[in-house]
Amino acid sequence: MRRLFKFEFLTSQLPFKACHFVTGIVYSLHMKRIYVETTVVSYYTARPSRDLMVAAYQQATREVWPRLLKDYRAYVSALVYTEAQKGNAHFAKQRLEAIAAFDMIEIDEVTRELGTKIVRSKGVPSQYAEDALHIAACARHGIDVLLTWNFAHLNNPFTRSTLRRAVESAGYELPEICSPIELQEEKL
Repeated sequence: MRRLFKFEFLTSQLPFKACHFVTGIVYSLHMKRIYVETTVVSYYTARPSRDLMVAAYQQATREVWPRLLKDYRAYVSALVYTEAQKGNAHFAKQRLEAIAAFDMIEIDEVTRELGTKIVRSKGVPSQYAEDALHIAACARHGIDVLLTWNFAHLNNPFTRSTLRRAVESAGYELPEICSPIELQEEKL
């Protein structure tokens, strides 16, 4: 929680979601901004898997899902909508319904340029440029956490330093990238 003094409170435009007074000090209840990448919604809506690892991922996703709107400010982008529409029509409909309540962030030209820079830096392979766009959208819009099950290109400790350098050299901050299992560990 960010601690504000009365003077700051009275002169600010309240850039946070809510506040309350405690002994003359204002504490912000800033909700973390989370971007839900397509793999997460896919695990949430998929049929239960017989593969033990996939089943564990699905269970973790289902446990975290209710918190996404209650404890966080959840976002997707048009790219998530486009990816969620692919595949089996029945499951595509479920994916779209699952993300309907999330706010949408824009993928504009600046975001596309940042995505291109991420690919050029070798942070994400060029054949997976959409993954770079997820990262770019989060960085461009100040998202705190990118939630994903994509360990190949997004939640990968071996490429994270390359991603960080590319994003920071463009003047943005790389969001924390984690899986729903890691998010379960967070204590608010």
